[in-house]
Amino acid sequence: MKKISFRNDVLPLKNEIFRLALRITLNRAEAEDIVQDTLIKVWNKRYEWDSIDSIEAFSLRICRNLALDRLKKKDNNNDSFEDKNVAEPPSAHNPQELMIQQDRVRLVREIVNSLPEKQRSCMQLRDFEGKQYKEIADILGITEEQVKVNIFRARQTVKLRYQKIEEYGL
Repeated sequence: MKKISFRNDVLPLKNEIFRLALRITLNRAEAEDIVQDTLIKVWNKRYEWDSIDSIEAFSLRICRNLALDRLKKKDNNNDSFEDKNVAEPPSAHNPQELMIQQDRVRLVREIVNSLPEKQRSCMQLRDFEGKQYKEIADILGITEEQVKVNIFRARQTVKLRYQKIEEYGL
């Protein structure tokens, strides 16, 4: 087994942990707190690291559980995901095209944010983070088949809702 180092193996995961926490809580400040709590919990479990297969999956699972616990405490009264630092599509040729592109990005964000938590997490880890099905299964504590089903359903829902809005309006 590989010797796990907090500095070399766990700390580099902080951005990934932050993105997962942000995706679940939809709140930047809350996500930052969850990252700190996650790193503390991982550090406190340092004597068990030798028995852990993947420190990344272990850390992300702790993050996910902490984020879900915070959501339960807030009774799911979370704000819409409005992260101004997220890259927008390339600039359009004129202001009208730029506004249309921004509206489409906002619409897709809202649709993704409205997905059930498991579908949203699976989709984020696969489509936005580029994780493999096995890694996602380890992180979320479900089977690979369930991961595939959740991703399929999430993509179908986003596609159908987007098409419905594009065709018929809000």
